[in-house]
Amino acid sequence: MKKSNLFPILTAAAIFLFCLTACSSGSTPVPTPANLTPQEYLGYDLFNLHCAPCHAIAPGTTIVGPSLDGIAKTSATRVEGQNAITYLQQSMLNPNEYVVQGFPESMPPDFGKRLTGEEFDAIIAYLLTLQ
Repeated sequence: MKKSNLFPILTAAAIFLFCLTACSSGSTPVPTPANLTPQEYLGYDLFNLHCAPCHAIAPGTTIVGPSLDGIAKTSATRVEGQNAITYLQQSMLNPNEYVVQGFPESMPPDFGKRLTGEEFDAIIAYLLTLQ
């Protein structure tokens, strides 16, 4: 393989490994909140699996994406005419339409479509507990 053909492949591999490392190695599980419904607890587990590697719930903490501390309240005011549930749903289904200022478009565009309907609803239910 020529050197010129190898460079783009190595560059892409390096970027992929950086993103994979940034979104998986340093995360710690979100503390278990008390008094969750079964659906919210499922959402909590799914959040730890899919979201916590890039999103903290501690105030002012940035991993890759913005902290989701207080997202239940904040999401209700992000887009005029949308309530918190609609905003969260749209943010997961079309994440690049609602990029928080100062953050890159790094959430997978098909993230919400990778989940079952039950999983999608459970993550939304859990996020709504983050007052």
